[in-house]
Amino acid sequence: MASNIIKYSPDDVIMREGESSTDMFKILSGNAEVYLSYGTENETLLGILQKDSCFGEFGLLLHEKSPYTVIAYSDLLLYRVTEDKIDEFIRENYVNVLHMMRSMAKTMLMQQSHISQLSRELDEKNRINKRIVGKNKEMLKRYIYGN
Repeated sequence: MASNIIKYSPDDVIMREGESSTDMFKILSGNAEVYLSYGTENETLLGILQKDSCFGEFGLLLHEKSPYTVIAYSDLLLYRVTEDKIDEFIRENYVNVLHMMRSMAKTMLMQQSHISQLSRELDEKNRINKRIVGKNKEMLKRYIYGN
């Protein structure tokens, strides 16, 4: 297990948005910041992770690139979970796994809500555009045909 323990200092980048990694991490001590668009004008702090929080599950479980950047906020001690150790991690950390499942479920609900809101907004814009296009067609007909 000692080989899976990693130390980070404040401001160290642990994981970068858009980069591939098949490792997941559990915070043993310290705090980490999670960002979208880190280092850009659109940088957004999503949250601060504390002891027993996990991150990197997208890479480990789905082999997807990281959707966020994780930075050490303080001295940080992490337990690295690799694909060959995931079964052991699940058995020994079922509470963390349940927390991750709840977090993922909440994220899915929030995304569904955002998709519904965007669909409603697009529908309204389309209705407005159809009215404008209809009025413009009528004005063009009057102009062209002199009606």
